[in-house]
Order: sequence, then C-alpha cells, then structure tokens
Amino acid sequence: MAVPKKRTSKQRQRKRRTHYKADPVITNTCSRCGDPKQPHRVCPSCGFYRDRAVLEVEID
Repeated sequence: MAVPKKRTSKQRQRKRRTHYKADPVITNTCSRCGDPKQPHRVCPSCGFYRDRAVLEVEID
C-alpha cells in the first residue's frame, strides 16, 4: 500500500485547499418593490414571484 514518506505541511495543505471556498450569494432587484432578492425565488418583502402573489406578507 502506498504511504507518503513525509508529512504534508500545513502551508502545502492550505495552498491546495485555497480553491475550496463558497461562492458569493447572487442577488437581483425585485421588479415590483425594488428590494434585493435571489433569482428564481419569491421576494421576501412583497411576496410576489413573476408578477403573481405567492405569499401574504404582513406590513409593519
């Protein structure tokens, strides 16, 4: 069975893992209220998706 001859250093290990990071969350503006929302999702502030009321949102 193959076994490494030397231990992998922390620096080498971290250099290899630099590409394992989360992508930033993409946001668009809602066409109805203008607040930021994720694409292809219901707007959390107005409750509309594709110009249809999907959720009832309480206004404070």
